[in-house]
Amino acid sequence: MTSIKMKTIKKQTLLKMACVAFALVSNITYAQNTNPETSTEREGFIIEFSVGGGLISLEDSAGIQTFDKSQGAFSFPDLKLGYMLNEKLAITAAIPGNIYEFQDNDRHFGGFIPSLQYWVKDRWWIHGGIGLAIDAPALYDIKDDVNDDWNFGCAVMASTGYEIYKKKNFALNVQSKLVLGRANLDGDDHRDAVIFNIGLGFSWL
Repeated sequence: MTSIKMKTIKKQTLLKMACVAFALVSNITYAQNTNPETSTEREGFIIEFSVGGGLISLEDSAGIQTFDKSQGAFSFPDLKLGYMLNEKLAITAAIPGNIYEFQDNDRHFGGFIPSLQYWVKDRWWIHGGIGLAIDAPALYDIKDDVNDDWNFGCAVMASTGYEIYKKKNFALNVQSKLVLGRANLDGDDHRDAVIFNIGLGFSWL
C-alpha cells in the first residue's frame, strides 16, 4: 500500500514539475516580446522539424518499468505538417517522440496528433492537440521476437515556441513540448509516458 502511494506521489510530482517548466517557458517567451510587432504574412502549408532533447518517464501496469526513474532522451522524430487557416491559426499534424531504453533495447514513444497552432503574438505561438500514441521499437534496434512489438493508445500534447529569427517564409524558434500518453500492451496491460522536451524548430511557412 505504501509503495502504491509513493508511486502516485512521484507521478504527481513529475507532472507538476513538467507543468511548471512549461508555464515558465511560456512566460519567458511572452516577456521577451517587448519590441513593436511587425506584420507577418502567413499562408499556405507549414513544414517544421525540430531537434532537441529532454526527459521521458514511463510506467507500465505490469510493474516492469515505473515512474521512479526518468531518462534523458533525444526527441526523434519531431515533425509538424499543417495549413494556415488564417494569419494566426493553423491546423496541423504533429509527430512528437522520444527514444528510451527498455530491457537493454531502444524503443520510441511518440504519436500522431491532429492539433491547432495559434500565434498569440507576432513571434510567440501555442500549439496543442489530442491523437494517437505509438510505442514501438527504434527503427535501428528491431529484433525478431525480442523488440518488435508495436503498441497504440491515446496521447495529448501541448507546446509553445518563440521565433528568434525570421526571414521571408523561414523561421527559427525555441520551443518546449509536453506529451502525456498511454499505449495498450498485450493483454490488459498498458504503458504510460510523460515527455518534456526543449529544442530548436526550423519552420517554413
